[in-house]
Amino acid sequence: MLDITLTIWKSFRSIPLWVQIWVSFWLVPVNLSSLAFVAEDWGTTVAFLAIIAMALNVIILFVEQRFSRTMALPHLPFWTGLVILIVILRPNSTTPFGIYLIVLGVTNTVSLVLDYIDAYRWLKGDRG
Repeated sequence: MLDITLTIWKSFRSIPLWVQIWVSFWLVPVNLSSLAFVAEDWGTTVAFLAIIAMALNVIILFVEQRFSRTMALPHLPFWTGLVILIVILRPNSTTPFGIYLIVLGVTNTVSLVLDYIDAYRWLKGDRG
């Protein structure tokens, strides 16, 4: 298990620094913060959609033992659905949950643009 973890860590450290920073200090924390709002209307659904894609990536990491374009694939259905849900909910920017939904929606929209590019490359055979 330690060997796999070390291999994954080395793979993470080999991706561009801006991606490491984005994932570690923004993308993952923003999505995990959804757990703080599970008591809100739609909070459980938001948390599920925000976290399930990341949870599926843990499986991909251990199967492939590296960071790869395959990791973009779980984001597509769940985060696309999440962004659509946020648009439909029209969050109120005067409440903590509303502000959070706006930040989450913008964050995952940015991520999805990159994920769709990676998915396209993955479909073309670039599994990198």
